[in-house]
Amino acid sequence: MPDAARPPRHVLILGGTTEARRLAAALTPEPSLRVTTSLAGRVAAPRLPDGEVRIGGFGGPEGLARWLRAHAVDALIDATHPFADTISHHAALAAATAHVPLLALRRPGWVPGPGDDWHQVTSLDEAAAALPALGTRIFLTTGRMGLAHFAHLTDLWFLVRSVDAPEPPHPPRMEVLLDRGPFTLEGERELLREHRIGVLVTKDSGAAATAAKLTAAREAGVPVVVVRRPPLPEGVPVAADPDEAVNWVRRLFSEANAH
Repeated sequence: MPDAARPPRHVLILGGTTEARRLAAALTPEPSLRVTTSLAGRVAAPRLPDGEVRIGGFGGPEGLARWLRAHAVDALIDATHPFADTISHHAALAAATAHVPLLALRRPGWVPGPGDDWHQVTSLDEAAAALPALGTRIFLTTGRMGLAHFAHLTDLWFLVRSVDAPEPPHPPRMEVLLDRGPFTLEGERELLREHRIGVLVTKDSGAAATAAKLTAAREAGVPVVVVRRPPLPEGVPVAADPDEAVNWVRRLFSEANAH
């Protein structure tokens, strides 16, 4: 039973992912917890999680550390996208500065299987450099923020899928498909057929909601350029799913209550 004399423990979730929403939904009903999810505000109409929500940046690691102190945060969970490496490093610095326990919630990455033709790279620039040798009609699913890396590829045609409309600079020969996952296997098969896609480009987000494109590419014999994830800050513990993160929170506060 929660201690009536103690205010709820404050958990700040750096969100924007399906896992972050699931975690907020799991933690919010617990009476001993106060749950706040922070969203970067890059999506025009984000799916809001349960609990309290704040939208916008913190002003770097110093601003995040100030927010942690000012709002008496007891635990910080980085449940951002696997490629949001800037905020992940800011979170590690801020947590160390404010002496707040930090956990990273990261879904497992994708693993190539039999029949996959994957070309793994470490950046969008490497992905762009690999494309001319692989095909001329590209299905680009790396998000609207990185299109400048492909803008110089004037001889290639791109189908770009993103939640919000991209802004320049971007490839001159481009069709935009505004859509949000989850995507079905049949839908991805039809996209590849309809647009005569020769190459798929994706980041290793690891999300089940967007994995159908990999199966469709394998079936169609379409090569896939996969951008590897940036590494997490050293020393940060990792949970692979929201259930693991919930258990971490419970252990953390159980140990704190015992002292």
